[in-house]
Amino acid sequence: MPPAPAARKLMEEKGLDAAAVLGSGKRGQVLKEDVVAAAAKPPPAAPAAKPAPTPPPAAAEAVPYAPMATAPVPATPQMRAPTVANDAAREERVRMSRLRQTIARRLKDAQNTAAMLTTFNDVDMSAIMKLRGDYKELFEKRYRVKLGFMGLFVKACIQALREVPAVNAEIDGQDIVYKNYYHIGVAVGTDKGLVVPVLREADRMSLSEIEQAIADFGKRAREGKLTIEEMQGGTFPIPNGGVYGSLLSTPILNAPQSGILGMHRIEERAVVRKGAIVARPMMNLALSYDHRVVDGKDAVTFLVRVKECLEDPQRFLLEL
Repeated sequence: MPPAPAARKLMEEKGLDAAAVLGSGKRGQVLKEDVVAAAAKPPPAAPAAKPAPTPPPAAAEAVPYAPMATAPVPATPQMRAPTVANDAAREERVRMSRLRQTIARRLKDAQNTAAMLTTFNDVDMSAIMKLRGDYKELFEKRYRVKLGFMGLFVKACIQALREVPAVNAEIDGQDIVYKNYYHIGVAVGTDKGLVVPVLREADRMSLSEIEQAIADFGKRAREGKLTIEEMQGGTFPIPNGGVYGSLLSTPILNAPQSGILGMHRIEERAVVRKGAIVARPMMNLALSYDHRVVDGKDAVTFLVRVKECLEDPQRFLLEL
């Protein structure tokens, strides 16, 4: 039974917990006189602190450890476990750069917030490599920039984003914001970490303009001359772990974006074509996505469209 109204009011005034008052009413209901009696009792004495047990003597061959901090451990920055003294003498402690701290915070935030999944596919790079081999010298002579794979991937992703707009969307409160523009982030490695400058209105850029912008981003990133504005506002990023030799990875979302495409290294593999086993230059693709926005069907469809565009480059011209 809940306490009687008068008893409840008196308990609030006395600061008593209902669980600490023994009720004498029907079915154990706490009455006002029960509260008066409980308030008149002296508070129980605090138990005496027990002396800390004496630790047993350490064995002679035991290795001493550095003492652990007794203060509460904050969530950020992460605290280390105890370190062997001999190892600590051979360590080097370097302060994290602000860029590395920002990267760490944003990536962890994305993992904590998004319902992140990754789906995979592979792409036969034969057609793209032939296209690049046939026209790279003429392209470089005309536009004074090398014809790389990244520009072609940007074009393929834009084509796929048009068909699967959820991958180019984001969550804002209880709304899904579908973006009818394409600001594509291209990851650039520097000595201080990975940065992702943004190709704004990439769908309005030609292949040569995309390659020129990527080359300029890379040069200025290495010189530390990229501005904050150039790395904000992206809708879909394309990191390329293949330049470092990565065969397969699960890229982490850059919140609040809902998708990210990971490129990987190209290697020859045995595949079946028209009933015959042949060697083809293959690349693994990985799409990580926020399942709150992007369904599995949409994620697979997006990867298939990217694959089709790269394996049949004429789709770029026909926008198919």
